[in-house]
Amino acid sequence: MIPTASERRPRNLELARVLLVDDEVASRLTLQTLLEAAGYCVDVAASAAEALGKLDEQEYELVLSAPEMESPAAGHHVLAYARVKQYRPATALVTAYRDAVDGKRSPQDEQQVSIKTENVSSLLGKVAELIGLRATRRSERALRQLVG
Repeated sequence: MIPTASERRPRNLELARVLLVDDEVASRLTLQTLLEAAGYCVDVAASAAEALGKLDEQEYELVLSAPEMESPAAGHHVLAYARVKQYRPATALVTAYRDAVDGKRSPQDEQQVSIKTENVSSLLGKVAELIGLRATRRSERALRQLVG
């Protein structure tokens, strides 16, 4: 059995945890390698069902999902499930295909972030931005709870 990213990292490091969901092996391995090289702790899932199980077992700062996997709405379902978790991870659709996400938007995706992988620096910048925004939202909620 291949160890997960979290099992390969020293236990004393607290890196941002990312769940990457994609049924295409080449895309998944490429993105996983890029994210880990950038310092993120990456867990992967090859299906929506596997991703839902991981979301229940572990907390993630960011969930990235391909838009379509075993069904046209599988990726959207994963992100919707992630957004209602108590720990509220940042979420985004990720695709290696130009214009694959832009043309297929449903009403619930109005605030959905889409990341295209064709530009590595842009991809890593967007990932860092999403994780930073999540941290800011969590800090603001904690402050409101203390004050109010």
